[in-house]
Amino acid sequence: MLEIKNITVQADEQTILNDFNLNIEDHEIHALMGPNGVGKSTICKVLLNDPNYHVINGNIIYNSQNINELATDERAKLGFFLLNQTPIAIPGVSNSEMLRMALSNKTNKQVDILAFHKELKAITEKLNVPSSFIHRDINYGMSGGERKKNELIHLWMLKPNFIILDEVDSGLDVDSFKTVMKSLKEYYLEYKPSILIITHNTKVFKYLHPDKISILNNGHIIKNGDASLANIIDEQGFEAFNVSENEVHE
Repeated sequence: MLEIKNITVQADEQTILNDFNLNIEDHEIHALMGPNGVGKSTICKVLLNDPNYHVINGNIIYNSQNINELATDERAKLGFFLLNQTPIAIPGVSNSEMLRMALSNKTNKQVDILAFHKELKAITEKLNVPSSFIHRDINYGMSGGERKKNELIHLWMLKPNFIILDEVDSGLDVDSFKTVMKSLKEYYLEYKPSILIITHNTKVFKYLHPDKISILNNGHIIKNGDASLANIIDEQGFEAFNVSENEVHE
């Protein structure tokens, strides 16, 4: 279970989230929604401990452990995984190298190379991704769709139990979006992780049906509800909750 308790977050000496609270149960799919600029993506940065974002008050509790002071790799070891808008490229580091290091860090054991490559081959076949992907530098020279598929390989290999999807449809054509979302749905059905969906668009809910939806505005959650909130957003937009882009800030 993730508990975000009364956190205040600053970046560049500007307060982005103020007295922010959010609870996500084990196996829960929770959507955090709002128009652009209200601070949704700040949650990703805080959960993965981006050094440019500072929690100056409050606590982040994961499975009864306070993780405020944990580094990014330590949080990844606990099972956090981010699928974001613009996966970064890392020239000089291949996917297979990174995955071996990540698995070794997660398990505190040396990776069995034969078993590792056998599983990696099965996952690339499952995702219909060329096996050459595993030898390429991480996301280097790849299109937006290829980068997302590459991150799916990492997802299936690392088997995280808390997944953060930050505007996961960004930069994807129709076919790539379907491929990514079908894979995420399959992963959820198999492993039942907790998922935090950060989005301004309800189309992802066709594949991952949220148990709860929270509406964010000006650094606060102003409305909590079930999946029926998505119908209101589709019909009336965020204005139904007195939220509009011209009143938000980063």
